[in-house]
Amino acid sequence: QRIGLINADVVCIQEVSPLSFSQDFAFMTNELGYDGVELFRKGRFRPATFWRKDKLELVGTAMHKDRTLLTSFRRLQEDGVDDDDDGCVAELDGEFTSEGPEDYWHVLNCHLQAGKQGGRRVRQIVEGVTAAFKTAKNKLKEPNPENLKLIVCGDFNGDQECGAVHFLEHGSIGPDFIEDGEAVSSKEKVLPIPPLLDATMAVNRDSVNDNGGPPNTLVVPELISIMTDMKEDTAYINPQFSQDVLHRLERIYDNFATSVENNQSDSNNTKKVMGKSDVEQWLTIINQRVGRGSEFRTAAKFMGWVDPAASSDDDSKPVDKSERPPITIPDEGVLSLESFIGVYLDELRQGKFWGIAWDLATLGEPLPVTKVFGARYDRMYCSSSLRPVAVLDTVSDAACPNGMEPSDHLPVCASFVRK
Repeated sequence: QRIGLINADVVCIQEVSPLSFSQDFAFMTNELGYDGVELFRKGRFRPATFWRKDKLELVGTAMHKDRTLLTSFRRLQEDGVDDDDDGCVAELDGEFTSEGPEDYWHVLNCHLQAGKQGGRRVRQIVEGVTAAFKTAKNKLKEPNPENLKLIVCGDFNGDQECGAVHFLEHGSIGPDFIEDGEAVSSKEKVLPIPPLLDATMAVNRDSVNDNGGPPNTLVVPELISIMTDMKEDTAYINPQFSQDVLHRLERIYDNFATSVENNQSDSNNTKKVMGKSDVEQWLTIINQRVGRGSEFRTAAKFMGWVDPAASSDDDSKPVDKSERPPITIPDEGVLSLESFIGVYLDELRQGKFWGIAWDLATLGEPLPVTKVFGARYDRMYCSSSLRPVAVLDTVSDAACPNGMEPSDHLPVCASFVRK
């Protein structure tokens, strides 16, 4: 309903599942008229970009980079619209007219890497923006490619202090920029175009949060203080579980462990561990099926699965990912309590606090959440050739998802005109 009411020309969505994409988003075409769509070609959760073909023509093929999806459009003339009228483009809003064969707009749909991956997030933005510049310069032969009309939007998985945001807003970043205790780049990186403008900061608005700026787009239960050992100075960089969470994981493990492991030095000393069937039952509860989710992949490795390509002595010929055998749970494998906790420590160190909370709740150990965490992870930037003229804020004081908001991320909407 919200997408239909906003009536955008371009809609960028992140974290869609390729397994159910056609069914989940059939309404975009059947009900809302988005007959143009590009789904990112790999990954378990992918970006997708929708547009209306009567307003936009996709120029060439979309470019699939590391967690960024670039689409380049030519605006089409609408009947009765003067070619000299200003046009707009947006993530969730926009009106388009035609200016001629060189009226190209580029949209970079991002879902940057989460967790302690500041350097990779910077590389992803560098790669995506550079691809847009090269498309404008080499493929479309735009007369001023450094002044291309570019919108960069999506989930940055980082707030104002992250390197990817700094790079877009300042135009360069070097080894002196530290994120999560590490340099995000080994050398100076420079944008091929002028710095981009944060669209939601560029419009006048009444105060919607404590500092009067744009609202938080990630509004979720505050979990870090509950989930991690706050006595550690490195609670974020190298987090450890709190005693409460450790006890919860131990109880969950005891509920699933049905296999008997004998102590080789003492035949009378036996203990219950999680065997293959126990692990499959656990994975089915948290992820709906075996084979899905990072918990599955980490558990399989703890239980003895080894990638045949990685263990092969013949490294003369690289193995294509499509030819690799699937990850499986070893028939005789055992997941110890230490390894079970290790699976979730791996999740914790990737910043997947809310995924862990989901698993705990699904397994009968919901955390006693009382606070809300907010951050502006979802952003929209425009190149210097564009000017934002309208922004639609979505605000929630309650943790999401909730009865009003179906996602843990709130949408960002804006309209732009040529300068």
